[in-house]
Amino acid sequence: MDQDGGPEQRRRPSAWRFGVPVVCLLAGLLLAATHGVSGGDEIRRSDAPRLVDLVRESQQSVDRLTAQRDGLVNQIDTHHGGSPGADAALTAIQNRNARLAADAGLDPIRGPGLVVTLTDAQRDAHGRFPRDATPDDLVVHQQDIQGVLNALWNGGAEGIQMQDQRIIGTSAPRCVGNTLLLNGRTYSPPYVITAVGDPAKMQAALAAEPSVTIYKQYVVRFGLGYSEEPRASVDIVGHTEPVRMQFAKPAGPIGY
Repeated sequence: MDQDGGPEQRRRPSAWRFGVPVVCLLAGLLLAATHGVSGGDEIRRSDAPRLVDLVRESQQSVDRLTAQRDGLVNQIDTHHGGSPGADAALTAIQNRNARLAADAGLDPIRGPGLVVTLTDAQRDAHGRFPRDATPDDLVVHQQDIQGVLNALWNGGAEGIQMQDQRIIGTSAPRCVGNTLLLNGRTYSPPYVITAVGDPAKMQAALAAEPSVTIYKQYVVRFGLGYSEEPRASVDIVGHTEPVRMQFAKPAGPIGY
């Protein structure tokens, strides 16, 4: 009952009368903000390309490169076959390359030869190295290998192979730590050098090479390994890697 004693009871205002408009207003603001951020696009769309799109792009790239390749092949065929003497000139160049391949070391050879082996020092029966040896005294160095190679060439070697690679004009053995780097591949000792030629002449050249003489002194003093083995026949592989030539350029005017 109210204070006036009336039979009608007052009703308290419901919270939904104010809450629903507020929720609707907030939802509208959220939708408006989302639309502004996405620019009208799907906000859950993945940025990752679809597989079908990747396949289509790859196919287009293949088609484009294929057309480019066909065009280059056509240009080569046109240049080579564009004149009556083109085929003859190309054949002459190929024949000349074949004649020079042997001198360049590209062809394998066989004949009497010499096998030289160099290796690092080994420990004695007690597992020790000489007391006064330094680490540099116990390993084969680049200059040791280069000295053997130079002596073999001076002794008339027709071809030289080191490990499993042919030594040509552009070969440059390099020591990296206690390993050897040759044409991009690394090797560990023992280092085996095989040469085709007159064994007696090559051994005489090795005996006359100063750097080899010094190395032999280290063999006696610190236990480095060295051996020469003449053979009636040895096989030497041909150089199979691409030959990249670099030409020297004059630094200034050439006087006569």
